[in-house]
Amino acid sequence: MDPTPERIFQVGTSFWSSKTLLAAVELEVFTILGEAPANVETLKQRLGFQDRGARDFFDTLVALGFLERTDGVYRNTQETGLFLDKAKPSYVGGILEMASRRLYGFWDHLIPALRSGEPQNEVKSGEEPFATIYSEPERLRGFLRAMTGVSRGANLAIARNFPWASYATCADVGTAQGDLVAQIALANPHLKGTGYDLPVVGPVFDEYIAGLGLGDRVKFQAADFFQDEMPAVDVILMGHILHDWDLPTKRMLLEKAWRALPPGGAVIVYDAVIDDDRSQNAFGLLMSLNMLIETPGGFDYTGADCIGWMKDAGFRDCRVEHLIGPDSMVVGIK
Repeated sequence: MDPTPERIFQVGTSFWSSKTLLAAVELEVFTILGEAPANVETLKQRLGFQDRGARDFFDTLVALGFLERTDGVYRNTQETGLFLDKAKPSYVGGILEMASRRLYGFWDHLIPALRSGEPQNEVKSGEEPFATIYSEPERLRGFLRAMTGVSRGANLAIARNFPWASYATCADVGTAQGDLVAQIALANPHLKGTGYDLPVVGPVFDEYIAGLGLGDRVKFQAADFFQDEMPAVDVILMGHILHDWDLPTKRMLLEKAWRALPPGGAVIVYDAVIDDDRSQNAFGLLMSLNMLIETPGGFDYTGADCIGWMKDAGFRDCRVEHLIGPDSMVVGIK
């Protein structure tokens, strides 16, 4: 077949469809429709829309496959009803809310980031992003919810597929709300877990764990992994943590994990691990560009990269296992 520019145009204008979905999430369209299907007039009133553009907006969501429409009445698809309705525990839209409010604008500065090698977020105005996020309770709560949303599928895969019968304790380093250690505990009743994070995260973690009825087996440990040693447990996990940092910090975290583990203990790190050829996992490569925009030295990595760092730290029997979507875990044994 003769080449066409179709895919070039599709990717080049994909920000149109991206922003349409992000706006719908931020406006809670899917939550409103989770209460009851509605026609365009009802939706206009609920959302404060003008006539011009309203029907196009909702019909665009239909054409993109995020809404269904029958006789002028809009309703969620099975997918959006499950994952983008805030009233449901399966809601994963927190990361999309953050993408809409923060990341979308920062990505307009990709070219300056590539030319300078410097972050393009709040750092440019003298703020430290994590300090800014963690300083305001509601902003922190929203960020931690977003981390749960983006991690849930991988958390479930680890909870179900790793050989937990061989271990009694685990700790999730950089735990956020605690969904990873919670899902592991729910799937493995014999396990006791620790959520390890900064003190300010503790109340959010405790609330989330209590809501799942896990308070007797899952506890919070307030710590700073730059200053403190990691917990002495059988398995140490770091989910969507390693990619935030430069190479010396990545190595330091793996070395701390090695010191904390007993012989036979395991470290599990997971991110959108890039394929070794660096040609297939586009999401992982895009995430690495996001780390360029968001952090002073963070980057995503290949499985071979991570295995090399683990072996340098002293781990053996290292392996990469796919989890879900773009995410894979790298496992090392002490």
